[in-house]
Formats: sequence, structure tokens, C-alpha cells
Amino acid sequence: MPQVEAVVFDIGNVLIEWQPERFFDSIIGETRRKAMFAEVDLHGINDEVDRGANFHDTIFAAAEAHPHWRGEVAIWHDRWIEMAAPAIDHSVRLLRALRARGIPVFALTNFGIQTFQIAEPVYPFLSEFDRRYISGHMGVIKPDTEIYARVEADCGVAPEALLFTDDRIDNVKVAAARGWQTHRFEGPQAWAGRLVADGLLTKETAQ
Repeated sequence: MPQVEAVVFDIGNVLIEWQPERFFDSIIGETRRKAMFAEVDLHGINDEVDRGANFHDTIFAAAEAHPHWRGEVAIWHDRWIEMAAPAIDHSVRLLRALRARGIPVFALTNFGIQTFQIAEPVYPFLSEFDRRYISGHMGVIKPDTEIYARVEADCGVAPEALLFTDDRIDNVKVAAARGWQTHRFEGPQAWAGRLVADGLLTKETAQ
């Protein structure tokens, strides 16, 4: 297997927990949340934000289009930072350990322009990547092959020398099909083990 020259992190559910259903369950209860998500395609609406649509305008247009759920949909905008929480501290330590060893670390994430601006001051590690590929600025989201091709063209690292972790198997499969080395993220401990197995970190630095 080729030597890894750069490590590529997804952000949601890799470095920051992203569980909107869990958050809404805590606010309006599971029964109402299920009813709302069945009627309002909030994840699809969020995909539009991740493609670069204006966060405020997109969410409030959805709120007006679903008057029965107007207040609840508005929560997606007004309390978004509470949904994007908490940080996955072990993953953040791994990011920093890689950089401390001089290994380039990139972000490849489905994230809106305005939502990333909201998150940056709350999560300082978002500014610590060597390169950041933010879907909202690129106008395309994973798992579209275009976003991977644009990363390859920009970073100058051969696909087979990139190691990519993401919690979504569809995103991982497209990267693997392009020749990237991949790891399906199912928790920081297993990810740490992969980094150790690949010789990128020691057991001590991967704690």
C-alpha cells in the first residue's frame, strides 16, 4: 500500500457530532420530531445549504412553506450551533497529533458557508487544517465525484497517497473508487488504531 502523504478528515460525526434528530427529540420530543421530519425534508434542505445556498434564507423559506412547523423549522437556524455539538475530543487530538508530526491534514466536508462561519469561533480546530475543502464554497457536495476530483487537482497529492475518513459509507465508497485509501469512521478509537497501523502515529501519540 502506498505511503500516506496527507490525511483527509470529514467534520460532521468525525470531529463534531451532528445528530439533528437527537437534538430535536430533546426540544420537542421524539413523537413530534418524527412527524416533522416526515413532512419536512430538513436533511434535503440542509444539503442545499451545504451546496452554497444562503443559510438564513433557505431555512426560513422552508419554515414559511410549512406553516404548521414554522417555529420548529426556525430552530434549525436559530439554534444550529446546539445541533452541531459537541466536539469529538479524541478525534481533535488525532488531528493535532498528525500535524505535530508534520503530516498534512485536510478537511473535506459538506458544510454551508454561513454555518461554517458560525462554527469556526466555537471550534478553533476548524482553522488548523493545512487545506480546507468546504462544500458550500465549492458548490458541490459529497458523494458527487466532482468534489473528490477537485480536491485531487488542488492538493497535488496522488489519490493513492490520500487517507480519508468519513462516517458515511457512500462518501467513503466514492473516494475508494477514485483510488484513495479510506476508513469508515465509527468512532475515534478505531480511527486511532488505523493511524497507528499505517505508521502515521504511535500508540502514545494516538491517545
